[in-house]
Amino acid sequence: MDSQPPASPDLEQQTTSRKQRRGIGRIGWAVIGVVFFGSLLAIGILPRLSQRSELKAAVKEASTLTSVNIITPRRAAATTNLELPGSVVALNQTTIYARSTGYLRRWYADIGDRVQAGQLLAEIDSPDIDQQVLQAKAELAQAQANVLQSRAGLAKGVSDLKQAQANLLIARQSWLRWSVLVKQGAVPQQDADTRYATYQANLANVEAAKNTVNSDSANVKAAQANVYASQANFQRNTVLQSYKKVTAPFAGVITARNVNTGVLISAGSGTSNTSSNTNTSNTNTSNTSLYTIAAYDKLDVNVNVPQSLSPSFETSQTAQITVKELPQRLFTGKVVRTSNAIDPNTRTLLTQLEVENYNATLRPGMYATVKFAINRTNTPFVVPDSALVVNAGGTQVATLTKDQTVHYQKVVVGRDYGTEVEITSGLTGNESLIATPTVDETEGLRVQPVAQTK
Repeated sequence: MDSQPPASPDLEQQTTSRKQRRGIGRIGWAVIGVVFFGSLLAIGILPRLSQRSELKAAVKEASTLTSVNIITPRRAAATTNLELPGSVVALNQTTIYARSTGYLRRWYADIGDRVQAGQLLAEIDSPDIDQQVLQAKAELAQAQANVLQSRAGLAKGVSDLKQAQANLLIARQSWLRWSVLVKQGAVPQQDADTRYATYQANLANVEAAKNTVNSDSANVKAAQANVYASQANFQRNTVLQSYKKVTAPFAGVITARNVNTGVLISAGSGTSNTSSNTNTSNTNTSNTSLYTIAAYDKLDVNVNVPQSLSPSFETSQTAQITVKELPQRLFTGKVVRTSNAIDPNTRTLLTQLEVENYNATLRPGMYATVKFAINRTNTPFVVPDSALVVNAGGTQVATLTKDQTVHYQKVVVGRDYGTEVEITSGLTGNESLIATPTVDETEGLRVQPVAQTK
């Protein structure tokens, strides 16, 4: 068996070097594989671990936050019903006083009676005014007689004036003739002077007669003026005598009778220290009213409208009127007038509605409920009343910011619906409001919303 020749040193060195390079390559690939798979592991697992850690932290933080219910404000309806209390009053109501002094002879109408315009209500016995009428009538007759007498004197004066004027004409003609005869030497100058004196005397008589006529004419005018005065006085007393009969000024219902038969009545209005009891005698009544009468065919309903809603009310606007005692009846009223001024004490606008009452179902003094339909162009927001916070800072709501912290916002409150209120200013409609804020939800506190409802 032949033996192989020994390897050379170079060959052995190359073989050893080749083996070393193979070992190093395997290790490098192993390291690269470990790094690659480690990177994949880091990319897939580490974010999950981080998210899990953050989630745990968030859950832990959320478990420590205060939970609150949040809501969003909603718009009120464009048309809303407004109910206001009203008072029914008579459209025409008056108190009747006597215009004649005397004793009440008889009354013809009592409380609750429906009367017509001009209907006799009572009679007053007034002997004084009766005597004044007779005296005024006699004075008128005397004045008329004076006129006749003055006219007779005027007629006589006119007749005397005419006679004096005729005598003056004769005396003048006689004087003129004698003047011609004197120039001719047929008669002496003395005779002509006599005729001239007679002419001057008649001229004076004419002037005197004219003055008498003028005086008589003035006397006639004065007598006629006295007749007018006496006639006016007679008519005045006649009218006062007619006031002995007290009549209804308009059709309506008697709501009060304050006198009885035999009571002394004084003309004119005044106050009395007796009560207006319609069923008792008022024996000491003086200057008190006889009756109170109210028209029932049409009534007024007075309503005090809040200042915030006063711009919405216009004349001819209608409303529904109900009375608690008449649940089956619905009345329709129309706004006829407003006071056009806000009462500084109540900050309300007095508004009057007119309602037909042909059957006299409604009565003055009744309490009524008036329902208006209000159309609003700029409708406010509506929130529960529990969302309001009233403190030294005013009226506020607790809002939730984007980072879920509490912020208190001032608002202006409008109508109160009981469980809800209107917000007329301070909100945009996009806020998240804490439904029931407490003293624990302070400004800037971070909270956790657990529910959100419309």
